[in-house]
Amino acid sequence: MTAFQLLVVVIGLTLAFEFSNGWHDAANSIATVVSTRVLTPFRAVAWAAFWNFIAAFFFGTAVASTIGKGMIHIEMISQQVLLAGLLGAISWNLITLILGLPTSSSHALIGGYGGAAIAHAGFKTLILSGWVKPVLFIFISPFVGMALSILLTILTSWLVRKQRPQRVDKWFRRLQLLSAALFSLGHGTNDSQKGMGIITTALVAGGLLKSFAVPYWVIIVCHLAMGGGTMAGGWRIIKTMGQRVTKLTPFGGFAAETAGGLTLVMNAKFGIPVSTTHTITGAIVGVGASRRLTAVRWGVTRRIVVAWVLTIPGAALIGGGIYHFLVPLLNHIR
Repeated sequence: MTAFQLLVVVIGLTLAFEFSNGWHDAANSIATVVSTRVLTPFRAVAWAAFWNFIAAFFFGTAVASTIGKGMIHIEMISQQVLLAGLLGAISWNLITLILGLPTSSSHALIGGYGGAAIAHAGFKTLILSGWVKPVLFIFISPFVGMALSILLTILTSWLVRKQRPQRVDKWFRRLQLLSAALFSLGHGTNDSQKGMGIITTALVAGGLLKSFAVPYWVIIVCHLAMGGGTMAGGWRIIKTMGQRVTKLTPFGGFAAETAGGLTLVMNAKFGIPVSTTHTITGAIVGVGASRRLTAVRWGVTRRIVVAWVLTIPGAALIGGGIYHFLVPLLNHIR
């Protein structure tokens, strides 16, 4: 295998990761709209996939820059590091998909990439200041989503307080199409940019780019891969997100999706690679908690949070282990 062939493998695997990301995170975009029976599962994934792709034309590449050059010294890594990091992230995604846990594909990628980089050249490869925001927002983004969803629930409840329940349900079934689109836009831009960061880093490491600047074709193919994965769906996780955390109505689904979408879009503009899974889970919990604390199934929520905390170190260990396994196999690469 030549160095160019290894670069092609890294690009292909990154797109496979984006596909798995869309598959793994499909529930985040459509769990509420499916559980409230506003759309059938197939129509819901098609709606989400469309807005995943459309996001390519609305937002920049700040998150891609954070992933590609803001967390790890790009001059110290190799194609082998990128390959091992991707395999670590995909492995973690598959494990949690089988278990039905809505963990973060974003943090799996960060963990796998970081673990492989450390295995390659030690902790000096990490830009420690660049890890502060992504790690902090593991905990902050769910609370932002939760706070916004509580605020939206209270505000919309006050606005429709004099309307008949049947009319309110009819209105919010229609509005939920817009809120699902907003969330899918945020999901598309935030998560697609993580793959853009990896591919652009691979192009720089392979000598095809002189500096880190995301090519337009990379933007398009990453969004296409994300949308394709969303179309494939992730039905076991949809059940967890849409039914087990709290019982949702179209009214609550609208509040959760709108709060989650606003959180994702705001963070994407600031280049913070947050988790769509964490954000929408916090928003759904906020909707339930705004009614009463017992409306939230806290046992399921605790299980999800434990999986969040384990994602970066778990994916890092897998990524580092895969790197040590790959190096002997790829030591003929020039």
